[in-house]
Order: sequence, then structure tokens, then C-alpha cells
Amino acid sequence: MSFRTLDGLDVRGRRVLVRLDLNVPMRNGRVSDLTRIERQAPTVRELAEGGARVIVMSHFDRPKGKRVQEMSLRPIAEALGEALGQPVAFVDDCIGGAVEEAVAGMKDGDVLVLENTRFHAAEEKNDPEFSRLLASLAEVYVNDAFSAAHRAHASTHGVTAHLPAYAGRLMQREVEALELALGSPSRPVAAIVGGAKVSTKLDLLGNLSTKVDVLVIGGAMANTFLAAQGIKVGKSLQEAEMHDTARAILETAKKAGCEILLPVDAVTATEFRADPPTRTVSINEIPDDAMMLDVGPETVRLLTERLCGVKTLVWNGPLGAFEISPFDKATVALAQSVAGLTETAGLVSVAGGGDTVAALKHASVVERLTYVSAAGGAFLEWMEGKELPGVAVLRA
Repeated sequence: MSFRTLDGLDVRGRRVLVRLDLNVPMRNGRVSDLTRIERQAPTVRELAEGGARVIVMSHFDRPKGKRVQEMSLRPIAEALGEALGQPVAFVDDCIGGAVEEAVAGMKDGDVLVLENTRFHAAEEKNDPEFSRLLASLAEVYVNDAFSAAHRAHASTHGVTAHLPAYAGRLMQREVEALELALGSPSRPVAAIVGGAKVSTKLDLLGNLSTKVDVLVIGGAMANTFLAAQGIKVGKSLQEAEMHDTARAILETAKKAGCEILLPVDAVTATEFRADPPTRTVSINEIPDDAMMLDVGPETVRLLTERLCGVKTLVWNGPLGAFEISPFDKATVALAQSVAGLTETAGLVSVAGGGDTVAALKHASVVERLTYVSAAGGAFLEWMEGKELPGVAVLRA
């Protein structure tokens, strides 16, 4: 996909409206994880060093169109300043006279953060007049918030009706990585999909089963697929009402030439808690009083062996209940294998989604994969084959 980037864009002396995603974790009034800010800071820094007057806007949490003091961007603006290594100004609204005055007083290289766009109900309604007022603050629009690109809101979509729009560096990296993974990938292509419920990933499974050559299904959703084929899964979490759907997905994949891989062994326990007594059994031998909480070592061995033959891998969701020991072992082991294949065999490995990022951090492989997206809903919708409004408006 061809889209407009910052390459060759002259911003000196120009007012640039930059959409970031500053919806970051907070604790006791301070940012508790700077990862998202640090990943977007290079775009702001590049624009500021290029002589732009950088006006940053973002949402934070869900204030539902009302001013909520605890959801102010003021402390986040301070954290952005720390990440940039320069002073960052703040104004307590995103439209209106005070904002216009603050913008008018900016000099080349200055950075100004506007207050939470969601303090206005018009933001999520993609209101044309609100979009126009935001756009009137600047001459150029840059979107670096891929994680909010699946929303057609005023600050991600509406403003582009009034300003030339460009992708920031993080947005560029995200789109290029995902295009490499699913747009025009090197084949064979494999996908790993985990998670609790088939019902929440129907669109994803449907899209991938017609696009990839190998589809690995893990997490609790694998229980549903196993049960749909008549395998007894004991007290494992599964969706009985989704059995027909699971069988239909298997049939669709077969017709499309997509090989679906399900667990062949399981780590089971009768209690869902940290470090309970466990048994590793064949999929056909899960006890009636036990739950499958992770895939077993034979499954990991077979998956690693199969992935040795693929060129591209997309990963969304852990193989087991990785948050609780010892049910993190399979996800960690496979993540280590994927990292090794990326480094030694040229595997293109792209992963994303909240639980996936947490699992890969736990496995200490985030920096060893080709790309790990911090976006949640946007990453998932891209994998589902949906067009993201915030990306579509950046097309060249």
C-alpha cells in the first residue's frame, strides 16, 4: 500500500497537528509505563528538529464527552517532555480561544500538547465542525497513532478533510510491517492465533484461513475446536455453542488449502491457580475433572518443526494461560524458537495484541522478532482484513 510519509516533507515554520496515542497506563497520577510514549517520540522529535511548530492531540481513557480531571493529559504531557528531552507546553482544551492563543504564541521547534480530545463528545462522533476546528489550528496533519487508526473519529479521520495528511514514523513502521506480513508476504505464511473464545475471533480466523498456508490455533479456543471434533476436553474452557462454527472454519480452511494445527498434548490441572499439581497427557486422555491450561511439549516440538519451513509468521494470542506459572512454558518455548528462526533463518515474524505483547515480553523476545505491534484493536482488525479509517486517509 502506498501512503504519504514524512520523507521529503518540509515542515520548517509550519504548524503541524500530530495525532498520538497517549492513552498510557497511570499510577498515582504518573505514567507507569513509558513504552507507548517512547515509540512515538521520534516523530515529534523529527518534526520539532525540522523547525515545525508541533501541536499534539490525543484521547485518554473514556470520559464520555465530559471533563474528568483524572483523565487530563497534563501529566502525560510532562512525560512526553521527558522522553523528548525538551520543554513541552500544555493547554487545557483542544479547541477554542485559549488554544488558538497558545498556538499563535508558538515558535519553530516548540511542542504543545492539547487537552484530551474525548472531553468533547464530538470527537467520537467524528463531528464535521469539531474536525474543522481542530484542523484550523494547523497547516499539516500527521497521524502516528496506529493503535487508534481503527476508529473513524474527528482526530483520526475527520481532520483529513481539511489538511494534507501524512503517516508518522511509528505509523509507517506499523503499516509496512503488517503489509509485509499479510499484504504481500513471502510464502509459505503461517499464523498463530490464541485466546479464550472463538466467538471473539471469528472474523480473524475466517480471514486468515483463506490467506495463510498454516494456521496454528492455541489458547482456550483450541479446546472448542477439539471438542467440535468429538475429543473430550474435561472441564476445560470451551464454547459448546460454537462447535458448528469451528467445524465450518475447518472445512473452509481445507478447501482453501490452509493446514490447521491443533494441540496434540496438553498440560492439565484440576485447579486454576499458580503452580498446582499438573499432568501432561495426550489430547485424547484429558481427565474428566481436569482443565487443559497449556499445550504440551510435543505440540511445541511439532510447531517448531513446522515453522522451520515457513517464510512469514503472524502471531496474535498465547498458547496457554501464560499469566500463571507453569502454564507459560509452551508460549515461552515457542517464542524462543520463533526468535531464533527470525535471527538465523530470515523468518519475517510480526506479532501484536495486548496479551501477545505481554507474553513476548515475558519470554524476553520482543526485540528479537521482526516487529511487535503495541496496538490492540487496530492490529486485530487489520488481521481480520478490515480497512482502518485512520490508515485509509493516508493513502498517496
